[in-house]
Amino acid sequence: MSVTQQYFLDTYRAQRLGETFPPQPGAHDWQVVREWRDRREFRAVLAGRPVHGRTRRVLGRWLRLRPRF
Repeated sequence: MSVTQQYFLDTYRAQRLGETFPPQPGAHDWQVVREWRDRREFRAVLAGRPVHGRTRRVLGRWLRLRPRF
């Protein structure tokens, strides 16, 4: 059963029982991404690592190590 089918089934059941509808699939995806990023930044601070610029620094290191033809 797909996510959409499960959502429609849950919505149908909620309507029949007079309950509130469940949230739509994907309605809170950005909130989850923000919370994951905040947690990652918090753990970096606790570990004494820089919070911003790590990805750019790693990519720069990789680009400098690539052989140039």
